[in-house]
Amino acid sequence: MGMATDTASTRITTPDPAPHTAPERLSSRARLVLFVLCAAQFMVALDFSVLNVALPALGRDLGMSQAGLQWAVTAFALPSGGFLLLFGRIADLFGRRRLFLGGLAVFGAASLIATCAWNQEAFLAGRALQGLGAAVIVPTGMSLLTTTFPEGPLRDRALGISGTLLSLGFTAGMVLGGVLTDTLGWRSTMGLLGAASVIVLALAPGLLTESLPHGRKGMGGAPVPERPRLDVPGAVAVTGGLLALIYALSTAAQSGFGHADVLVTLVLGVVLLAAFVVIESRSAVPLVSLPMLKRRTVAWGNLGGLVTFSMMSTVIFVLTLYFQEVLNLSSLETGLIFGVQGVASAFAGAFAPKVIGRFGAHRVLVGSLLVQGLFIGSMAGIGAHSGVWLATIGVSTASMAHLGAIISYGLTVTSGVPDDEQGLATGLVTTTQQVGITIGIPLLGVLATTQSTLFGGVRTVLGIDAAIVIGAALLVAAGLGTRGENRS
Repeated sequence: MGMATDTASTRITTPDPAPHTAPERLSSRARLVLFVLCAAQFMVALDFSVLNVALPALGRDLGMSQAGLQWAVTAFALPSGGFLLLFGRIADLFGRRRLFLGGLAVFGAASLIATCAWNQEAFLAGRALQGLGAAVIVPTGMSLLTTTFPEGPLRDRALGISGTLLSLGFTAGMVLGGVLTDTLGWRSTMGLLGAASVIVLALAPGLLTESLPHGRKGMGGAPVPERPRLDVPGAVAVTGGLLALIYALSTAAQSGFGHADVLVTLVLGVVLLAAFVVIESRSAVPLVSLPMLKRRTVAWGNLGGLVTFSMMSTVIFVLTLYFQEVLNLSSLETGLIFGVQGVASAFAGAFAPKVIGRFGAHRVLVGSLLVQGLFIGSMAGIGAHSGVWLATIGVSTASMAHLGAIISYGLTVTSGVPDDEQGLATGLVTTTQQVGITIGIPLLGVLATTQSTLFGGVRTVLGIDAAIVIGAALLVAAGLGTRGENRS
């Protein structure tokens, strides 16, 4: 796909190149742009996991109860997932660069508040602002990436690097969180994020230029034919629905689905999302065009993304319990095992774009889901007294396939989408990621802790997890019709 002539100054490649003339190598400037965008995504991914092992120390220092510690996670998850779609669309309408820089500034300021928190209220406020900043950074950064690099080898490579760093961010957060907490205290985990945001914010303005839809005012001062309009009712409905849904699922992970607040917010979320669909069908300027949701690539690609994220997050959760509670491994030993998983993911990320270029994103998405499911299923053979090697090999291979699924589903969903809707498309991608990460543990992870034995629960979850992933692979294959995929 060619790129828009009105924003040619913001692109790395020349306007509207024919597919066969598109450059296949990244220029020096393109590498720097990619570094800034990927560093921002890595920073946000790090924030999802870096605090997990620091929670006990955090609770002791700020006098937080177990319920309060749950909110240390939920306060970030709510805005980071609930506002993704909204900010992705706002970026499409009003400018991705300016919103990206604003998100970095909010994230950095919030990290400083969390680092210096004098009580639990200040800390939770900082975490909520971090989530809000993340909700801006992720979709705007992804849409800047997909509008900067044209479809084909360059975008495959860029998304491959981005997906690898996303996966490594989660893993690195688990390892760094333990090391920093033991050596410098829990505040250093938040301080690290603040320092990272300052570095990215210092580099970004000189490298990124504005990316706006056709006919809008760009850096050169082109005229604006009409003021962009935002679908406010749709924005309220979808944001409220996602916030309610994420709150319900996050709370259910701790207290179960029987609590009144979980049930009420779950129903509220479903009602608001249903209302959103009705609003969009009647809106002259919808926040999300229903034809976009009806695209095979968008619908089935996001299903694949939802399954790969939700089921892999569940595997990490139950294996953490298995290593530490069943096999009695230390936190450091557990972290090292997941470190192997991270190295395997990085290896997969280096080769995924080439594999996608050879077989196509649709086929790689289906194949990755099948491999992920098969190796998750193989881990159901772990023992109550031994199984470290089987689990390590299984989770590492499943993670490699998971990364292939991440990259290929991102390409599947954003392929063929015009530049002025890339923020929306990537907002859908990142919303799927957040919801997937959120729902896996409440839906399946709790089974591990409610069985007669923890070991039996872990094996049950792994078996169900594998069946869901393999089933999803078959559905995605049928929905996408991989035989007819064209990579040109």
